[in-house]
This record gives sequence, C-alpha cells and structure tokens, in this order.
Amino acid sequence: MLRVLTLSTLFPNAAQPTFGVFVERQTLGLAARDDVELEVVAARRLPVWPLVLHPRYRDKAGLPERETWKGVTVHRPRFRGWPLIGGSGMARAQAHALLPLLRKLRERFAFDVIDAEFFWPDGPAAMHLASALGVPFSIKARGSDIDCWSHMPAVARQILAAGLAADGLLAVSDVLKSHMVELGLPADKIRVHHTGVEERFRPVDRAAAKASFGVEGPVIAFVGHLIELKGPLLALAALEDIPGATLIMIGEGAQRRQLERVALEKGLGDRLRLLGTRPHEELPGLLAMADVMVLPSQREGLANAWVEAVACGTPVVTTDVGGARDVIDRPAAGRIVARRPEAIAAAVREILADPPDPLEVRKAAEKFSWQRNADELFTHLAGLAARAPAGR
Repeated sequence: MLRVLTLSTLFPNAAQPTFGVFVERQTLGLAARDDVELEVVAARRLPVWPLVLHPRYRDKAGLPERETWKGVTVHRPRFRGWPLIGGSGMARAQAHALLPLLRKLRERFAFDVIDAEFFWPDGPAAMHLASALGVPFSIKARGSDIDCWSHMPAVARQILAAGLAADGLLAVSDVLKSHMVELGLPADKIRVHHTGVEERFRPVDRAAAKASFGVEGPVIAFVGHLIELKGPLLALAALEDIPGATLIMIGEGAQRRQLERVALEKGLGDRLRLLGTRPHEELPGLLAMADVMVLPSQREGLANAWVEAVACGTPVVTTDVGGARDVIDRPAAGRIVARRPEAIAAAVREILADPPDPLEVRKAAEKFSWQRNADELFTHLAGLAARAPAGR
C-alpha cells in the first residue's frame, strides 16, 4: 500500500469548483487505485486579521479546515500572506504553518511520500516539510511555475534548491523539461508526465449542437483566463478577419471589460459571446460544438484545453509554447502560429475552408489518458518511496 500526501495550493473548493480541476482529476485517478491511500493538503494563503475580513477573502476564509471532497480527505490549513505581495517568503510561510498539521497527521496517516503539484510555492515548501519529517518528495512542473516564477531571483534560488533536493521531478511536456534543465536541474531526475483527458470529451453532431446553442455559421472557442497571458484580445482581433464566425469565450479575468469595449467599438458585439466560468461538465459540449479552438498563449506547460479540444474533434490554433507540438502532432489537429491576429485568422480560415474529419483530429488525443497518468504517477512515487532510506 502506497500512502501519498498530495500538496497543492491549487485545488478545487466549494467557492471555486474549477480551480485547479486538472490537479483534482490527477489526484482522484491516483486515489482510485486499490494500492493507494491518499490525502490532500490544499493550503489557503490568507492575510492576518482584520485584513482577512475583506470581502475578497470571505469565500476562502470560510472554507472548512478539513472535508471529504469527492471521496478524498482534503485539509485546508491557512498560512499567512500579505495582499498584493507575492513574496519570496511564501514557501517558508507555508511550510511553517503546515508542519504541526503534518506531524499530527502522520500519527494517523503515515504517508510514504509528499507529492507537490507545483514548483512554487509548493516545491520549496515540500522540501522543508520532507526534511523535517524524514520522507521523500516529488515536485511536478506545470508551466508558469518554471517559466514565470524562475525570473524572480529570490524565488529562482528556492526553485533550484528544491529541485536539486527532490527525490524525483515531473514535467508536463518535453519542452518544459528542457527549461528545467536550463535552470540547472538534472535531466535524469525529470520524467515527462502527460495529462489525461476524460472520455466525455468526444465528437458530437456539430450542426445539432450549434442549433441547440442558438448559433449559426463557424464557431471559434477560447478556453482560459481572460488575461493577457492567454491572449483573449488577440483572439478577438483575429475575429475581424474571419467572416461570419462567432467567438465564444469560456473563462473570466481582468480583460473581460476591455473585451466588451473592443467588441463594441469594432462592431463585433453580436459575434462575441462571453460565457464566463462554466462548470467543467459543460466543456465537452461547448468544445465539440466549435469548428476551431483558439488559444494564443504567451506561455503554457501543456494546456488541458488543447487536449480536451482535439479529443472533441476540434482542431486547435495556438502558439509555439510548452507542449503544443505534443498535442498538435498532425495537420488535422490544428496549426501552430505566430502570436499575431493576422496569423491566427489565416490559420482559422484555412481550417474552416477545408475542415478535417473530427475522428482524425481525435487521434491526436489518444496518447493522453487519465489511466496512464495514474499508473505512471504511481510508478514514479512508489519508486521514490522504495528507494528512500529509513528515516528519510
């Protein structure tokens, strides 16, 4: 029996049911194995009183300290943070707050390994905790935790130290693995661990789906936070050069009002539908309805939205970032383009002019399986636990 403690500051809760849903899915897959016992520690970063009373923190502050979430025990302890300040001290603050909880937890649940789901702040926090408790630990890199946070010198030093101390490392794509090696992490310690995709992401009758949604003509989908990093304004700008198409955007973020304003100014208001954050259960139908998905990201690890789109038979137009080439591995799966509206629009028009067979598109998703994801994660963590010397 392998006992796993999953450490993740990004994990769904009642107030944010889609927050880190990909971490949830991976965790549930591993926990479903008969030879695994697993509990989650999803720490909450909150300011001190009375700042914690601010409405911005109300939902997070009101979460239970411990609950059963979809059959898995989830602990939600607090650690101190300051508003508007990221801070290079986040990892130490998290570890300091969590250590008493984990010491007590081990009296009941003697976990064999700590599985940290992000390099920052979870990775360095796991390093401190694993050292204090004498257990091995693994860290998974997902994208921005390496490509963004590593540009802050004080954080980069902690990321490198944690990666060198870790018993094992995971990366969501080959490209991200290469970035980790460039930071100074040993290649032979890093395993590429792809995401999975659920069976409900599959092709449907596209014409019927459009009719039920009340839309005609080409449909372009965008799935992601409405922030500059994901490029929603680039997708909207490309819409101007795609006659008759409707752009549906699934997600929320700081650029929503700007999108509304630009759409009004450009006369695109009737061709843009901002759906906001939608339950993950609705995504298969929305993605399968679309003729193309556009995600002109500035950075990615390996976007789940890419995999979910091609599984639905919907080709993807995206930029050459992260593991994009792992997903768009054939012409039917989409196009990799420059991060410019004209390049995005040209690629979309090319796909619309000669749409690929959805079943051929779906073949690009066949190597992404949650069962494989769980099996590979088990092998990785079990190997770390087996190799760890007594008391480490």
